[in-house]
Amino acid sequence: MNNENSIILNIPENQNGQRADKAFAFLCKELYEKTGNESVLLSRSRIQDLIEKGFVENLNDSSKTVKLGEKYKITLPESEKSYLEPESIPLDIVFEDDYVIVINKPAGMVVHPGSGNKEKTLVNALLGYCGDDLSGIGGEERPGIVHRLDKDTSGLMVIAKNDFAHKKLSEQFEKKTLQRTYWACVYGVPCPHEGEIELPLGRNPKDRKKIAVRSDGKNAITRYRVLKDFGIASLVECKLLTGRTHQIRVHLTHIGHPIIGDKVYKGRTPRKSEEFLKNFPRQALHAIKLEFLHPKTGKTKRFKTELPQDMKRLIDKLEKTI
Repeated sequence: MNNENSIILNIPENQNGQRADKAFAFLCKELYEKTGNESVLLSRSRIQDLIEKGFVENLNDSSKTVKLGEKYKITLPESEKSYLEPESIPLDIVFEDDYVIVINKPAGMVVHPGSGNKEKTLVNALLGYCGDDLSGIGGEERPGIVHRLDKDTSGLMVIAKNDFAHKKLSEQFEKKTLQRTYWACVYGVPCPHEGEIELPLGRNPKDRKKIAVRSDGKNAITRYRVLKDFGIASLVECKLLTGRTHQIRVHLTHIGHPIIGDKVYKGRTPRKSEEFLKNFPRQALHAIKLEFLHPKTGKTKRFKTELPQDMKRLIDKLEKTI
């Protein structure tokens, strides 16, 4: 690092022939371990974003192969203003320090902007709450976002407040040491009451917006346990051993127990079903527990929330059917 707020990287023999983004991430991690300077610990996605925006001299392609002896200069912009507008949207903050924010996301809130969603997202709320503290992290559209929840899934999320935390948390996702636990209300009762669903997932060839079980898909494992048996339905705890898009929803539907209220992955639901099950307005899925190693201290942080009121009411009604 020099006084121009930049990083100089020399390609060593062990990175010869490697992709630029992967090599830079490796070298930045080495540099951090040598210097202790948190600002040099850049995630691969952050490096890709900087390359795309022209902040790496003489390089405009993240996939370019780098060679032994080459030298690259990464300039870290002091501030990257997002085209997204900060918004004053209340956040249910469970924990916060200089490195992370843990929030309890409500159902109905989109995490980051996409087609048709440029406002009232969690990212807009975070920009309104944190200001420039989140600038540039994860790219313009996803500042601070390490993982996501579907719009209609509620519950715990951890947000990175700086690149150092983003990198450390991303590594935990890759190593599967960041643990997430969900509770879901599903049709019927899985049998056996406890087990693992290991089915590969990939894009549905007939509808690219949906995920499907595919033999050529990516490995996906969900561990489940029935918490309450209501006969017509059940409360199921799910732990993610992998983090694929829509994983719990697709896995549960595939074994014949779709989540109540899921309009996308409905599966075969009972023809004769209580009206309050048919009319539940969103998928009854809540990220109830979150566990990770704090990016700075390395200490285990554990968080748990209560179920939201709509799922509590749903369970109360199911209790009365027994």
